[in-house]
Amino acid sequence: MPQNEEHDPTNGRFADELGTVMRHAGEGFALDDRRELVTGGLVRGRRRVLRRRVATVGGALALAAIGVGGVYGGAVLGSGGGTEEVSVAAPRPTAQGGSGAQDKTGKDTGMAQIPVADLAAVLKANTPAGTWQIDNADGTGQAVTGVYDDGKGKAGVSVGLYRAGDTEESGLGQVTCPDKVAVPYDDCTTQNLPDGSRLMVFQGYEYPDKRVETKNWRAVLLTKDGFLVDASEYNAPTEKDSAISRENPPFDPAQLKALVTAEGWRPLLKQIPAPVPVKGQPGGGHAALPPEPSGAQVQATLRSLLPKGQGLKVVGKGGGGEHGYLVLDDGKGRSLVEINVQRDMNDVRGDLFGSGDVTTLPDGTVVKLTKQPGEKGGEGVVWWCADTLAEDGFRVVVSAFNAGTQHEAATRAEPALTTEQLKAIALSPKWRALTQK
Repeated sequence: MPQNEEHDPTNGRFADELGTVMRHAGEGFALDDRRELVTGGLVRGRRRVLRRRVATVGGALALAAIGVGGVYGGAVLGSGGGTEEVSVAAPRPTAQGGSGAQDKTGKDTGMAQIPVADLAAVLKANTPAGTWQIDNADGTGQAVTGVYDDGKGKAGVSVGLYRAGDTEESGLGQVTCPDKVAVPYDDCTTQNLPDGSRLMVFQGYEYPDKRVETKNWRAVLLTKDGFLVDASEYNAPTEKDSAISRENPPFDPAQLKALVTAEGWRPLLKQIPAPVPVKGQPGGGHAALPPEPSGAQVQATLRSLLPKGQGLKVVGKGGGGEHGYLVLDDGKGRSLVEINVQRDMNDVRGDLFGSGDVTTLPDGTVVKLTKQPGEKGGEGVVWWCADTLAEDGFRVVVSAFNAGTQHEAATRAEPALTTEQLKAIALSPKWRALTQK
């Protein structure tokens, strides 16, 4: 069983919602200062915006189907190691933005204002002969998207340029193959290149549950000096909502590698502005938030809270940051159990606990227990969940499934843990202690 700690299992319904939200990042978020979204605030601010958007779905939080670092068209990724969010779908870029570019309120967006024509020129020069229709040819920004046709069927293609962050570990999650517990794929390779950069080439699908057989092949390069070049292609004219036009995307792994490692991107990457210190970040005038626990700490704590005497064996594990999971087997079939530990979630209290089987404990903590069908396409999968929220906004969510992954068929009639056992795990004081270390 894979044990990659840099990817989260995801449920299907909100993957699509999240993709829609992130395609409009910089336009649709209700933030007073968009610079905080595009710069250092991404480390925690981005994550909290995502949590609040996803939280209304309930159950486990996951970020598997978003683009690079969770931001489409953004100038900067988080400064963390990328252990929380590994992307498997390419950005759906917008034409807006620029270094010194302003939004409709007149505020500087902090995004590079690279002519898309320049991006398109590099794209065309480093792909096989064919015809191109560039969607945002007259715009500016950090990404180019278009439709390529080599006579074998039209294919959607996009390339985005990003700054990974301000630490040596920044962006590593973007060039690490996802955990197959979370995302099924046909092939994924990583390699360190002689110039100090790192490359990931991913061959998978737009939808993890393969409800539509749209293939997504992708290459991401993390340069030694902290930039990301992200190219993605499909076997259909668009990422979603168009018929499959060919068996495979047009560029093979070697051609994808040649595209993202092309020297032509270098002068364009230099136009991406440096991060700007903001509230909550070092140098931003406010104390930084406490560090999050590691994926290994979350997994170990979850393991320590498993009920005794049931013969539960851990046959898989993973996660990162505030999320972790274990795959359990008691001899009756595999069962995925996952947990999210989140701070400052009172702003979605009404969305999460406004209905259903909700109880309030003497200390003010609310608890909601749910049983529902799985949402990632696995045949016969059920999803049991205990969601808890303390008065101060500290949230712990524990979910269990009757399968080893959410996208595979059920391996047993019910999850290995009951909802009462999930509740006991969620209410353990160990989670709060872990986040305060």
